[in-house]
Amino acid sequence: MKEIVEQLEQKRAAAALGGGQQRIDTQHSRGKLTARERIELLLDEGSFEEWDTFVEHRCTDFGMEEKKVLGDGVVTGYGTINGRMVFVFSQDFTVFGGSLSEAHAEKICKVMDQAMKVGAPVIGLNDSGGARIQEGVVSLGGYAEVFQRNVLASGVVPQISVIMGPCAGGAVYSPAMTDFIFMVKDSSYMFVTGPDVVKTVTHEKITAEELGGAVTHSTISGVCDCAYENDVETLAMVRRFINYLPSNNREKPPFRPTPDQPGRMEMSLDTLIPDNPTKPYDMKEAIRKVVDDNEFWELQPDHARNIIIGLARMDGHPVGIVANQPMVQAGCLDIKSSIKAGRFVRFCDAFNIPIVTFVDVPGFMPGSAQEYGGIIKHGAKLLFAYAEATVPKITIITRKAYGGAYDVMSSKHLRGDVNLAWPSAEIAVMGPKGAVEIIFRTDIGDAEKIAERTEEYRQKFANPFIAASRGYIDDVIAPHATRKRICRSLAMLRDKQLDNPWRKHDNIPL
Repeated sequence: MKEIVEQLEQKRAAAALGGGQQRIDTQHSRGKLTARERIELLLDEGSFEEWDTFVEHRCTDFGMEEKKVLGDGVVTGYGTINGRMVFVFSQDFTVFGGSLSEAHAEKICKVMDQAMKVGAPVIGLNDSGGARIQEGVVSLGGYAEVFQRNVLASGVVPQISVIMGPCAGGAVYSPAMTDFIFMVKDSSYMFVTGPDVVKTVTHEKITAEELGGAVTHSTISGVCDCAYENDVETLAMVRRFINYLPSNNREKPPFRPTPDQPGRMEMSLDTLIPDNPTKPYDMKEAIRKVVDDNEFWELQPDHARNIIIGLARMDGHPVGIVANQPMVQAGCLDIKSSIKAGRFVRFCDAFNIPIVTFVDVPGFMPGSAQEYGGIIKHGAKLLFAYAEATVPKITIITRKAYGGAYDVMSSKHLRGDVNLAWPSAEIAVMGPKGAVEIIFRTDIGDAEKIAERTEEYRQKFANPFIAASRGYIDDVIAPHATRKRICRSLAMLRDKQLDNPWRKHDNIPL
């Protein structure tokens, strides 16, 4: 028995070395951690239980039968983060460049299947050169098996992808189907076709970082939700982020006690809105002053900045925040912001996270670029997401809520549970000036008369009381009472029950 135990320990030591010390040193020289080091940082100390340590690939072509490494380029298993169960796979770039083989894919599929059975999140640490060329179509089949699990797990357990190295070709579609993507600046990238192929086909010269780096995807494309400086910071942030999420779609999000009283008054909110209705203000200030401990986890902060999305807590309970940002494009809704917010609303609804919406929206962005880009269908994504959501929905209109954008932003008509407005709210078909120029177009040449009509329209319609008289607004509140009213509303809605009609699935305007 002693010899067998010694043999076991030798095999474990060999597996732990992955592609060998030289390749580990190369990984470190690039500022990257190894697959196992990443898992150690991500999970609670001593909690990791590894599966399939001794799995090897089965390829016999191109001399591969002589090149077998225990684990075959991916470390899989489960452990805990702050005491809560998660499943994890971490690709090992030191073994065949982290390339995916049939056996490699089977290891990932096994932990994903088990995660769905027990109802626990899946975290993938991606660092791979793509499909293993020596295995041909078998490796492509392996990717498809992983894709199928991503789809089945969607909306069942949270899925988080952490891109910590290359992720190219078909490999990008697994992270794309997960709920959130975190990237590491300067050492990770994602693209369907690399710079060399781009140059050959389109003659465009571009670097991997410009084409698919963390900055590109967190600002321009919106593929990445958060980007951080290095492996250590990224993994620490994932550990914090998972605290906002339930383990599965049958659980409520995790409660965390807070000394921040739910009835706290924030008097500074009374002076947040400028007297000039065209002057911007920072909606993030309103959010931070309302949520627990001023802590707001913003997602995609540098992409489609005219809308804000993220997670926070109210009276200890996680909530999803969606808010127009008057500081950027006056808070107009456009294609990118509609897609960004629509997907987030659907995530919150899938995982029982109440949605709090702060509204200051003058309408949808006008122009041929938006129309040619499909703003009609893309804007409908956000509308659809809010309308189908059955979680508690609380809306606060701080200033403008004009036209169709008023409807879209979690209005009472889309089954908003509690819809509140500040006294500064302006709820109308359009702004006073535009409305007057249409209604009294014969007076356009008379500046004094137009100014008089504009003020008359503003007094009559650019306020929350017409909507309140119809019951579209449940109450007009003092800004300083916003936190108290949201917390009370959430407490009232905690056991809300609402089901949509049975269907195989909806047909959201993709």
